Amino acid sequence: MHHRCLDCGATTIRWAGRCPTCGEWNTLVEEDILDPLVKAVDALDLRAEAIQLASVDVSEAAAVATGVGEFDRVLSGGLVPGSVTLLGGEPGIGKSTLLLQVLAARAAKGHKVLLVSAEESAHQVRLRAERLGPIPDGLMILGTTEVQAVLAVVEDTRPDLVVVDSIQAVSAGPTGPGERRTSGVPGSVTQVRESADLLVGMAKSRQVATVLVGHVTKDGGLAGPRALEHMVDTVLSFEGDRHHSLRLLLAVKHRFGPTGELGLFEMGDQGLNAVVDPGRLLLGDRLTGVPGGVIMPAMQGRRTLLVELQALVAPMALSQPKRSVVGLDANRLVMSLAVLDRHARMPLGNSDVFASVVGGIRVTEPAADLAVIMAVVSANLGHPLPPDLAALGEVGLAGELRQVTGMPRRLEECARLGIGQVVVPRSTPPGPDEVQLLRAESVPEALALCFPADTPWNGSRPSA
Repeated sequence: MHHRCLDCGATTIRWAGRCPTCGEWNTLVEEDILDPLVKAVDALDLRAEAIQLASVDVSEAAAVATGVGEFDRVLSGGLVPGSVTLLGGEPGIGKSTLLLQVLAARAAKGHKVLLVSAEESAHQVRLRAERLGPIPDGLMILGTTEVQAVLAVVEDTRPDLVVVDSIQAVSAGPTGPGERRTSGVPGSVTQVRESADLLVGMAKSRQVATVLVGHVTKDGGLAGPRALEHMVDTVLSFEGDRHHSLRLLLAVKHRFGPTGELGLFEMGDQGLNAVVDPGRLLLGDRLTGVPGGVIMPAMQGRRTLLVELQALVAPMALSQPKRSVVGLDANRLVMSLAVLDRHARMPLGNSDVFASVVGGIRVTEPAADLAVIMAVVSANLGHPLPPDLAALGEVGLAGELRQVTGMPRRLEECARLGIGQVVVPRSTPPGPDEVQLLRAESVPEALALCFPADTPWNGSRPSA
């Protein structure tokens, strides 16, 4: 016997009030070391035979559309029969609402679907479903926390799609006569692993598309054992800021297609609505002629989103300058300020600097370095940038500008939304005719293209 942490999955021989690995309190639970190993050995099938790869019928892996366009986009067409998908996200972000809409859309097409609600009562789910629209006849609900009960209902009803909300709320009882119950409380590492194993086996044997809802830790990772992500076919991440309406659905792992697609939703009174034009949504309320704002074409998966980066420079309020970011990498902001001080002769050591991405989008890629610098300089000088100007490029410690990935798609999105000028590294390939590329080799050159000549760096304006 040993003890395993519910939060990080670390093991220890003796029980303690605090996990020695992650430091969380009262998370160690007792579990049997040999149970999973014995069951795995007993389940080995030594009669398997090798077959010709060319003889494999790929039609069995054809995706079936759910009817929710952005959801199907991320899954390369829909859910594959017999596949297991793990959907993770922060509490209250809209995971249950999204999957209820997927179930309703699938049931409206004549399919039989099952929602296993282990956290909410049937009354709560019914009230939410009524807000989303008409409830189709093929949508069934099962309120239980026992995996064996789920297996029995699936065997009787033979649904085409099963959603388990959530994997941390269900538990595995005895799998046969004379066997004892799996140790651990629901949500423990042992229970999550055993429950997921039974549900994956059910999905593969009955060819039932299965979606498991997973909780996330305070660090944003999926809760439970790391093996859970390896057991499933697809891992989806549902992200967003609860204070903003925009939600992002991204495939972290997908065995039936690429992982670069991004689904965009807007949370409304009637549930989640697909965002057809995210650029206009994110820039719709933008103020022009105000210092400290610049547009940056960010890559989210394979999609390009035009977001506004804002900066504010204020006199230092405390004994040390404050560096605060929202939706950006704090370390890269500090590095950008150091580059400004060293190579553009603009020290900000006596000022508080705040930087933010408007709209609830998180941009942590190095491509945002130049846009952050442009916004900070604009705020510090009180000089607004042109409303149709965007900035894009990675900044090195020597003050040089480096090219970034996905440049053609970023520039095409700028042209589509009427952005006339983009400050880019000098090595950037030609873009659309509608966009004028303002090329620069270094940060001082880029700043000289957009700000008055009597600035601290005193750079000469290079040719565009």
